[in-house]
Amino acid sequence: MSKKTNFTSIGGQALIEGVMMKGPDKIGIAVRKSDGEIVTKVDEYTPVTKKHKILSLPIIRGVVNFFAMMKLGYSTMMYSAEVAGDEIMEQEEPSKFEKWISEKFKIDIMDVVMVVGVLLGVALALFLFMFLPTFLTGLLGKLLPLSDGVKTVIESFVKMAIFIGYMAGIAYVPDIKRVFSYHGAEHKTIFCYEQGGELTPENAKKYSRFHPRCGTNFMTITLLLSILVFMFVGWGNIFVRILLKLCCLPLIMGISYELIKLAGKYDNIVTRIISFPGMMIQRITTKEPDEEMLEVAITAFKLVAPEYQPGGEKYEGKVENE
Repeated sequence: MSKKTNFTSIGGQALIEGVMMKGPDKIGIAVRKSDGEIVTKVDEYTPVTKKHKILSLPIIRGVVNFFAMMKLGYSTMMYSAEVAGDEIMEQEEPSKFEKWISEKFKIDIMDVVMVVGVLLGVALALFLFMFLPTFLTGLLGKLLPLSDGVKTVIESFVKMAIFIGYMAGIAYVPDIKRVFSYHGAEHKTIFCYEQGGELTPENAKKYSRFHPRCGTNFMTITLLLSILVFMFVGWGNIFVRILLKLCCLPLIMGISYELIKLAGKYDNIVTRIISFPGMMIQRITTKEPDEEMLEVAITAFKLVAPEYQPGGEKYEGKVENE
């Protein structure tokens, strides 16, 4: 297999007017404020898969990383919203209920809010891409004499239509469109580094905004794999089918994660085929960034790339944590 010459495990996420990059041991965030200033934040980060060896096993690590990234993504998105909106201020006095929760259960109320947010996001995804297609196809099956195979094909088309329609729909929202542009800036920055280019906005602009190691690719591969696996799940009872699909989902997610890692690390005909559907969807979920967006993405990348840390060969002497 043809391995990429300058492969990096650094990945990221587009934020509101910013970019988060996750390096080997750090999380770097760069957000542009309304006055043009780029605010940076660096946090030490130890993946949970390194804390517990069993969680680093193939397949298992994919499921663990999915939920870890959802929690991290939510918290960094909220941070960027505060910074971009110039809303960084002292927190309001907690309510009596919040104080009671914190004291009674020894937890931070904001941690609870983040967990609830992640769970609601997962619940929405399960409803849209697992329950709704099966339910609608089941209703159609009651009206028309359809075989199980035809039902599975219809369910698959409904699932993909919901996914693509949802992504295409939110892409027209101005704020989401800017997030998608920062998504493109994140990809161009990583591609520029992997191709050995100098990390400047002018240089990064030349590279592709489509990257095989992307969350969009992960979601697309997960959907496609689920279509294949669910062909072997019967239609005797819709709710039993949904339950069996839920049981299969962790395995599908784990396999999808391993395929994404391969596609990001190697460049050959097999990995290109694996990446192709997701790369097409990235035409919706990424937009061309301007140079200011690229500057933000590059700033975030340098916060976590080992070469740009103190003692690294490209250290610039100005990596700060604000």
